[in-house]
Amino acid sequence: MSLLTETRKLIVPPRTAPRPSPLTRAAVPPLAPGALPGLGHAGALLRDPLGFLGSLSRHGGVVRIRLGPRTVCVVTDARLVHTLLVALAHDCPRGAVQDTLKTAFGDGLLMSEGQAHRDRRRIIQPAFGPDRMGEYLAVMQQVTEERAGRWRPGQVLDVAKEMNHLALEIVTRTLFDARLSEDATVAFHRALPDLVKGQIVQSLYPNPALARLPLPVNRRFDDAVRVLNRVVDQAVNGRAAGAEEGRRTLPALLRAATDPASGCPLTEADVRSEAIAMFGAGTETVSTTLTWLLDELLRHPEVEARILAELDEHLPAGAVPTPEALARLTYTRSVTQEVVRLHAPNAFLMRTAQVPVELGPYRVPAGTELLYSLTALHRDPVRYPEPLSFRPERWQDGGGTGRPSFLPFGAGKHKCIGEAFAWAELTVAAAAILRRWRPVAVPGARAREVVWTTVQAHGLRVRLAPRGARSPRRSSTAASREGDTGSSPGDTVPSSPGEPPSGRCPFTGAGRATAPADPATTAAPSDLRSRADLLLAADRHADWAVRRGLLTPSELPRYRAYALHELIGFAYPRARGAELDLLVDMLGWFTILDDRFDGPPGRHPVQARAVVDPLVAVLDGARGGSPSESRLLLSWRELWERQTASMSPEWRARAAREWRACLATFPAEAEHRARGTVPALGLDLTDTMWLRRHGSCLYPFMNILERVHGTDAPAALHAEPALHRLRANTADAATLINDLYSLKREERQGGTAFNTVLTLERAHGCTRDRAVHAVRTRVARLQQESEEIRRDLLRSHPAGRWYLDGTRELVAGVQAWTSTSHRYRVRDREARR
Repeated sequence: MSLLTETRKLIVPPRTAPRPSPLTRAAVPPLAPGALPGLGHAGALLRDPLGFLGSLSRHGGVVRIRLGPRTVCVVTDARLVHTLLVALAHDCPRGAVQDTLKTAFGDGLLMSEGQAHRDRRRIIQPAFGPDRMGEYLAVMQQVTEERAGRWRPGQVLDVAKEMNHLALEIVTRTLFDARLSEDATVAFHRALPDLVKGQIVQSLYPNPALARLPLPVNRRFDDAVRVLNRVVDQAVNGRAAGAEEGRRTLPALLRAATDPASGCPLTEADVRSEAIAMFGAGTETVSTTLTWLLDELLRHPEVEARILAELDEHLPAGAVPTPEALARLTYTRSVTQEVVRLHAPNAFLMRTAQVPVELGPYRVPAGTELLYSLTALHRDPVRYPEPLSFRPERWQDGGGTGRPSFLPFGAGKHKCIGEAFAWAELTVAAAAILRRWRPVAVPGARAREVVWTTVQAHGLRVRLAPRGARSPRRSSTAASREGDTGSSPGDTVPSSPGEPPSGRCPFTGAGRATAPADPATTAAPSDLRSRADLLLAADRHADWAVRRGLLTPSELPRYRAYALHELIGFAYPRARGAELDLLVDMLGWFTILDDRFDGPPGRHPVQARAVVDPLVAVLDGARGGSPSESRLLLSWRELWERQTASMSPEWRARAAREWRACLATFPAEAEHRARGTVPALGLDLTDTMWLRRHGSCLYPFMNILERVHGTDAPAALHAEPALHRLRANTADAATLINDLYSLKREERQGGTAFNTVLTLERAHGCTRDRAVHAVRTRVARLQQESEEIRRDLLRSHPAGRWYLDGTRELVAGVQAWTSTSHRYRVRDREARR
């Protein structure tokens, strides 16, 4: 693609290049649709910041939005953002968001411009020179070891809070050689949210005078500023001057410097201003990134295993990290780069055009505020295929080096002075934590995005297990289940080995081949709605299930532990309101139906048909009203009406056809059990896969993508044979991932389990390792083939991108949920039955 080729070119032309076309010939940036009278786009920005900013690129490289009476230009093209930060840095200084902090903390490095910025950067630069890094690395490791040493086995850790405290302590000890009291650390942690919220709200005021009014947000912001000043004073004045000079701290460096403009020494106000900047910049972004790093490792245990193996090879336990050792940790660096890309801390930053400027083909008048979002840039599917997938391999072999579209620390003269410090801190802290502790996911407590000026990670809690002895490769199932269930690694599904087992693949008949490392190559999509929306949907669903008689109040606690709303949240990131409630209710209803067939109906065909036939009759238009109708049937009738309301006849016919195929698998499986033709006893792999594909309800839930989007996918897209293949691949991949994680639960059913891993073991004589490896390999191939199909279909049917992307999100959602759900956990007492 031409855009991919263009990213390899220099973004800023050499100074000898021809001058751009005159301003009078440039275009006015287009106005984004959807502006409301009086509010403009402020509601959309506040309601869904990342979704809104990410949607603007389809309208142009620079797009105008209205925030109340103000017009702001959003730069959506990475090349133009690079131009803004480098070629136009002098003409477009920092904007309103930074001005808010300048008022609070003074004109330090982060807030200054022009010659003042250059002078201050020259003074501070030695504190971040290569000769200082070795000393910093030893302190980083010591601080992390000390903090991690205070944790206890079984302790549930609030990761965001703990990483914030850790990052603050590292900054304090490395740059200031001081120690903060625990009270000061807690106060700093509590003050940051009010500082960030006040910063963004005050930057949106139409008149700066509003920041002086006694509004609650202003009072909290002022209180936060006072707290941060007290904390910084404790760090800056925490050591004697002689000790400062011996340790070459940042305050000592500043106090020994002279202001080039005045020829006078820097004032204490200057020292405090720079100290506050280092505390703010060096704490929140690093702590947020560490939180996301641990969250991604929980989802991708094979990545964690590779990091640990690399540490064993290049940074043995007990060794003091050095810059040379960190340079050899190439895979670990790829992982941290991918975390920073996918979870860029800066939701948006601003500049202001002081003179008329050109950005590509666009004319920007003087006085215009320019906004750009690193998060949106780093999730651009043109430059980062599968942007919501966690793929560290995209950075290997120099694949990410020098990308103008990767700007986590900015570019040009304002590029973060502590970039090398931050990368080193991420690596050293992660290594020290992972060597000592194995975090175990707490169900329902994964990280979620909370967006202000930064994209913060809230809600992640983990249970700590001592690392102890470990094998080079770990099980993805073990990573999500050990610690909560008391099971040992040997009781769980093994990961695919580094070398594929000998023999031929039961799926393809192919000989020995290198397989991808993990069953799901995509990470769960980021949560694009608030966490509160999902929790409210879960509460409404629980109330609905009890009112409908599907569950009793005593059954709710165990049922709610399944966290079905989390699956919907991952798989349908854009679902909201009534559509979100419908999805959670549908999934819950199907789960309750599926559990019913663990009992007698699952072994007796007559009973199975008695349950399913009335449900199918609803699809055929049968009217209700009989007093004998079961609660399951009554709730299904309601769900079918809610699904089909306002949908086209074509959609209703397709949905009915696929629900029939799904429901028909229950009597079919019961028939096989009754006859004894279960997997390994007369039912081959092909038939098992057909039953699993259609019995998973993935086809009906693919149809709901159109309900969530509010329209049918293009008819021409539905007519494509390739789409049928993509849908089958989607259902198969999600089903096989489910089979891997549900293995222990279904194994207790003995020969009656319709699980592909068990089928391969029993029907093909595979070992457990080889069966799991075959399933993982099949999933990876299905996903690779699916991506190729999506690319081909997208060229012919660009209007169907949302549907094609939705099939990918479904598989990613299943992977994210199944790896942590209580539904597939087998407790000791259950395993002994």
